Amino acid sequence: MDTLSRAERSAIMSRVRAKDTRPELAVRRLVYGMGYRYRLHRRDLPGIPDLVLVAYRKVIFVHGCFWHRHPGCANNRTPKSRVNFWIRKLDGNRRRDLATLRRLKTLGWSALVVWECQLRDMKKLERRIRMFLRGGRDV
Repeated sequence: MDTLSRAERSAIMSRVRAKDTRPELAVRRLVYGMGYRYRLHRRDLPGIPDLVLVAYRKVIFVHGCFWHRHPGCANNRTPKSRVNFWIRKLDGNRRRDLATLRRLKTLGWSALVVWECQLRDMKKLERRIRMFLRGGRDV
């Protein structure tokens, strides 16, 4: 059972944003500081990627571990209330993400998924992004 009223839960959920989140802004600052320039949220690409590097035909998604079901992450947990709703919702997000990555690959784009928990080690993340943008494999 939820400990918050419907109105309180609704107010909290209304503040969850799809773009310009703290993790996304951190990745944007990092990539910009590395000297790369990008476009944001191109709606003509599957999944509306967070960062689009057109010259490289590469995109970067910044995913929250909870919302996108990061495998093996402590933040990938199922809420205790309305379990069936949340499992259906979060698993649906995961399936949609995988389909989006397949569609992008079919269109000739490479994609990198940066997970929220990976922002704890910015040096390691910078190396990973640099390798991806310099021609490393998609993730």
